[in-house]
Amino acid sequence: MNKNPQVVRYVLLDWLAAVLAWGLFYLLRKLKENSHIFWQLQDIFDDRKFWVGILIIPLFWLVLYIMAGSYRRIYRKARLKELGQTLSSVLIGVIILFFVLILDDLISSYKAYYESFFVLFFLQFGFTYSFRLMLTTHTVKKVHKREIGFNTIIVGSNGNAEKIYQDISSEVFSSGNKFVGFINVHDNRHFKMSKYLPHLGSYRDLNKAIRNEQVEEVIIAIERSEKDTIQRIISELEESSVIIKVIPMIQDILFGSVKVSGIFHTPLIEISPDLMPAWQQSIKRLADVIVSLSGLLFLSPIFLFTAIGVKLSSPGNILYKQQRIGKKGKTFTMYKFRSMVTDAEKDGPQLSSDNDPRVTPFGSFIRKVRLDEIPQFYSVLLGHMSLVGPRPERQFYISQILEKAPHYRLLLKIKPGITSWGQVKFGYASSVDEMVERLQYDLLYLENMSLAMDLKIMIYTILIVLQGRGK
Repeated sequence: MNKNPQVVRYVLLDWLAAVLAWGLFYLLRKLKENSHIFWQLQDIFDDRKFWVGILIIPLFWLVLYIMAGSYRRIYRKARLKELGQTLSSVLIGVIILFFVLILDDLISSYKAYYESFFVLFFLQFGFTYSFRLMLTTHTVKKVHKREIGFNTIIVGSNGNAEKIYQDISSEVFSSGNKFVGFINVHDNRHFKMSKYLPHLGSYRDLNKAIRNEQVEEVIIAIERSEKDTIQRIISELEESSVIIKVIPMIQDILFGSVKVSGIFHTPLIEISPDLMPAWQQSIKRLADVIVSLSGLLFLSPIFLFTAIGVKLSSPGNILYKQQRIGKKGKTFTMYKFRSMVTDAEKDGPQLSSDNDPRVTPFGSFIRKVRLDEIPQFYSVLLGHMSLVGPRPERQFYISQILEKAPHYRLLLKIKPGITSWGQVKFGYASSVDEMVERLQYDLLYLENMSLAMDLKIMIYTILIVLQGRGK
């Protein structure tokens, strides 16, 4: 489904709301200063601050909404959830504007400050949520009437799949699922689902079917006898960005795992494709850019010292570049200060080890204090890497790791990093077995991603650098 027109509608209405809110706020403040301002509107239109505000303030709000993830999953918005998100976003935005623009104004008393704060908050929230409510309500009604739908595949081919298909198809108010086919788990000659939907292959063909049918949602409705395949099915789906839903067992209901978005909708367990909340993802990227720029700027003397040291330590280039595998399996060029002799891999790819004769004396030093990693700030700026994330590897070694640990491919859901939980706890790996051993820490990071976790890892990385404990 083309989401761009809907995104444009939300953006335009949010922009209009910000223009109206700031214009009225400015007018009301002038009214307090001059009760006859309505007869002197030309004074406001001649005021440069008014027009600067009209141009800049709405852009500020749009950037804030983008960081908060307001324009993601644009057709799946719920009105109550929209209320909470808008409330929190506007509160944060008004606090920022208040301290950046209004606090320095000449205001007669603290009471006037509080009045200004609440007036701006209610104007911004009132216009923004009113417009969003109208658009979201219109969209929800279209979903309920089946005018808007999300391409959906059912994983399962017998009783449970048939029941869930009939339950969702007969909903009074549609939840938006537009079924395009089903996937079988165990091979049989006949499938009950064949009389309802096209057969798109076995679960090993899931990703292919998702791409071909432009699937947005997958519902897993397997039989009890097929429960042993659930992990393999989810592993297949981890590479995609689809929403995964699973039919619940009675224990799931008792433990509170089942969440529904509507009273009339079929109860399902939803597995979100997002590893971090949208606002945390935005802040993580912002931190990547700020820290990388600062690192390249303020560490330039160390950069120069390291470059000279590498050049004097052995013949060859100062920087070492190599093709690594990043997010979604895409290849990128990673740069490091060269810590080995130039022909270190003349006989093919080789991992470094303790007391590796290929590592130069100066290379050993910069590895311990991680100075060889400084050029990777450039890759972070380009968006190929992050400050924190699993270590990027070469395809040569990834192929070997996948033979021993197929779940390694889960790491390809996120950007690789300069430092990671695995690097902090384990350090450099000198064999594929050690890579597999280090993998457990990177998987733990994947399941516990947060800004707080990133901060902890960066603090421990700095301590390792200062203490020279790098492996």
